[in-house]
Amino acid sequence: MDPVLVILLLALAIPLLLIVGMPASPIKWVGRALMRVVIAVVLLFFVNLFGAQFGLHIPINVFTTAASALLGLPGVLSLVAIHIWVL
Repeated sequence: MDPVLVILLLALAIPLLLIVGMPASPIKWVGRALMRVVIAVVLLFFVNLFGAQFGLHIPINVFTTAASALLGLPGVLSLVAIHIWVL
């Protein structure tokens, strides 16, 4: 076999074996975290979409996404309150 092909197969097999042999709990944790981040971004998008009528705009960045992902709907509402009263 060609040495390049062998190296390529090993490079592809090692991550696959690491993922398959990995316990399921870290994969579930990462999946849940990514799901919460996606939901947070969607909620912030809809707040910006419907809040534009009232002059409300919350930037979608790492801080606002993390606050919304960790706190859920209360996090989004707190970002709205901060925007209304502070800014």
